[in-house]
Amino acid sequence: QLQLVESGGGLVQPGGSLRLSCAASGFTFRYYAIGWFRQAPGKEREKVSCIGSSAGNTYYTDSVKGRFTISRNNAKNTIYLQMDSLKPEDTAVYYCAKSRDYYCQGSSGFPVDYWGQGTQVTVSS
Repeated sequence: QLQLVESGGGLVQPGGSLRLSCAASGFTFRYYAIGWFRQAPGKEREKVSCIGSSAGNTYYTDSVKGRFTISRNNAKNTIYLQMDSLKPEDTAVYYCAKSRDYYCQGSSGFPVDYWGQGTQVTVSS
């Protein structure tokens, strides 16, 4: 059974850091692109970052470039999102998602076929 389980969310002050993890099972992890999405209250879900089956293939939305870093550990079937210099506008539920494809494209073209349950990130003083 395919599973994506996020962890690492929480409450952090502005300027702080968090590392989200997404542990995958039930499919051949190394073959697929994985993405991080977020949804803030009253807003649409947006793609934050993704990583292809090749670790050098990555994408970041403009608002997080230079602050967030995505990585994957195929031996542990896990994706990470290191979030630094967090801002209140980063507050959202963060979801990891599996693509049907091996490649992480830009702002569009991420065909999701499975979502994780989400983890809350709150940036507030």
